[in-house]
Amino acid sequence: VQLVESGGGLVQAGGSLRLSCAASGTRTDFRLSIMGWYRQAPGTQRELVAAVTSGGSTNYAESVKGRFTISRENVKNTVYLQMNSLKPEDTAVYYCKQDLFRNVVWGQGNQVTVSS
Repeated sequence: VQLVESGGGLVQAGGSLRLSCAASGTRTDFRLSIMGWYRQAPGTQRELVAAVTSGGSTNYAESVKGRFTISRENVKNTVYLQMNSLKPEDTAVYYCKQDLFRNVVWGQGNQVTVSS
């Protein structure tokens, strides 16, 4: 299984970006997976941003609640992260993660830079 991310880039504070992550495995495996977005800024540990379960339940880091939305489109094997009201402190490399019964796959990472 491979995860291919897209949608990062440079944006001004207050702007929006949408990240996409497409999985190459079967639809069944994707549908059963917990999908998550993590981020890592220079000199910091990778942290959870948002996750969505196979049943559609979501979980967000406190710092992004009300600004970011995670969603999944199972027919396309794709998970999204809509990021609004971006702040300079959101600058990081964003990683997609697929967790299928503890079998974990990571995406390659996608740089998001928010200028002040």
